[in-house]
Amino acid sequence: MNILAVGPHPDDLEFGCAPILLLEAARNNRVKMLVLSKGEAGTSGAPEVRAAESAQAARLIGAELAFLDLGGDCHIRHTPETSIAIAREIRSERPQIVLAPRPDENQHPDHSAAGRAVRDAARLARFGGLAELRDLAPHAIGHLYFYPTTQTFGAKPDIIVDISSVEAQWQAVIACHKSQIKTKDYPSLVQTHARALGAAIGVSSALGLWVNDPVRVASISDLSLSSRHY
Repeated sequence: MNILAVGPHPDDLEFGCAPILLLEAARNNRVKMLVLSKGEAGTSGAPEVRAAESAQAARLIGAELAFLDLGGDCHIRHTPETSIAIAREIRSERPQIVLAPRPDENQHPDHSAAGRAVRDAARLARFGGLAELRDLAPHAIGHLYFYPTTQTFGAKPDIIVDISSVEAQWQAVIACHKSQIKTKDYPSLVQTHARALGAAIGVSSALGLWVNDPVRVASISDLSLSSRHY
């Protein structure tokens, strides 16, 4: 399986969906992390530092890493040009699964803009007549999933993944971003949320994903794991 995970900033993928990537890399699936900025506008950590932190985290995950220059932190926009640039990456990488930030608005405008741009890019990557992409063969992804970039309670996910087996590895990945966790206790924040979601399904730790399209199965009996705990 070929998986492309898109993050607006260094650390969004690590804080938001690294356990998913760890689990998939352990299954020998190819994981590519595509980051749309280097945190140029951030208060803590120079862009070079933050890019190096992402590289260290990617090594721990077992993922490839690339940066796409869209103008830098706080300049990511939901525009046709942005979506076409991401669609070019989708055509180049040809993933079956794409992960993107949830497209709903939250505390950073780059998060929702990136989520919407990736959603559109997944569609544009299929269009053979798009002039800007004619040098690459069209590609249709199989699944688009959204991960959380803000650890909030109350938003019910469509899919819950048991990440108990990689919880310690996740903390090590988060710890790579020293420039960010020195001002805010992100490790405790994401762990608390994961533990609460895990408790709801009877496991130690869990991560939620949201779907862009309905999940298709051949039979409901294929869904052998239950999240029903209470």
